[in-house]
Amino acid sequence: MSKKRAAVSLSNLSPELLKIFKERFPHGYQDFVFKVEKPNGDFFHAVTLETEDAIYLVKVPVKIDTKIKDEDEEKEFFGSLADDTIGTEGDEFPDDISDEEPAEEMADE
Repeated sequence: MSKKRAAVSLSNLSPELLKIFKERFPHGYQDFVFKVEKPNGDFFHAVTLETEDAIYLVKVPVKIDTKIKDEDEEKEFFGSLADDTIGTEGDEFPDDISDEEPAEEMADE
C-alpha cells in the first residue's frame, strides 16, 4: 500500500500536522528546504513531512539574502573600506635596504 501524497502550505496545515511539523523541525526547517519548479517556470520552496499514512510537500516561506556575501565579510573583517590606512606615508622601507642587493643567507653553524 502506497502512502497518500499531497502538497499543502505551511499556513494551511491542520493542528495535528502542525504539531508533527514542529516535532520534526524543532530548530527550524532552514536546512531542509528545497526549491520546487513548476512546469510553467514558477517555483516555490518546500520541505517534506512524512506521517504514517501520507507524505506532504509543505510549502514554506523563504527570505532570500540578496547582499553580496564577499562585500559583507570584507567590511565586517576589515572595517569600513574608507578607513584604509595601509600604505600611508609613515610606512616606508628602511634606507639601508636596497632592492638590488641580495639578502644575506644565514650560515649553518
